[in-house]
Amino acid sequence: MSEQIFELKGNLFTLSVLHLYKFDPEQLANELDNKISQAPKFFQGAPIVVNLSHLQEIDIDLKTLRQTLINLKLNPVGVCNGSDIQHAQAKEIGLSVLNYSQDSKPAVQTTQAQEVVEKTVYLPAQIINGTVRSGQQVYAKDRDLIVLGAVSHGAEVIADGNVHIYGALRGRAIAGAKGNEQASIFCQKLEAELVSINGSYWISDSLQGEFWGKPAQIQQKNESLEIQALVKG
Repeated sequence: MSEQIFELKGNLFTLSVLHLYKFDPEQLANELDNKISQAPKFFQGAPIVVNLSHLQEIDIDLKTLRQTLINLKLNPVGVCNGSDIQHAQAKEIGLSVLNYSQDSKPAVQTTQAQEVVEKTVYLPAQIINGTVRSGQQVYAKDRDLIVLGAVSHGAEVIADGNVHIYGALRGRAIAGAKGNEQASIFCQKLEAELVSINGSYWISDSLQGEFWGKPAQIQQKNESLEIQALVKG
């Protein structure tokens, strides 16, 4: 009897979705390159899906679009919400067609089938005594991450739970990395290149508002991010 060498399983992964409102490859390349330059390591080789819902009536050169994304070191893997013609063209150039709708909700289960709950066991928080410097990456697996210092430009801190930074956050912080939508990022001074929770992310220019340079808490709300003052009241 031969030894089993593989197993196919269904899984869920977080993918970045590019919502395209206009087809202008040159403008897209320039503006997207500017965004990516704020957190190049985060986006390098990142799989990305193009949402075509706003361009279903537009004749799009998907081959050029795909190459534009590849030139930016992204990894275009598929399209969604396009027309039938666009979907057929996508398949011809090797892109997948994904079924995607933010409004869709899973059907309510009315059966009394036995519920199986997979529990994640969280470990005590990982503590970093000092600054996480440029080029460093720290990953706290199945736990919170506490940094008793700053996170410098070019540094990256990741936790499956919450991220607490008792200094300035100038690099990248990723909380809820395994899909914990309840995770938060806490920092004493928000000047981040990128923050991400449960797959939702904002880069620097989206963060430069009311709480820029101030103590802040970042949470995920309705599949987006929300920033609040760190100290309430």
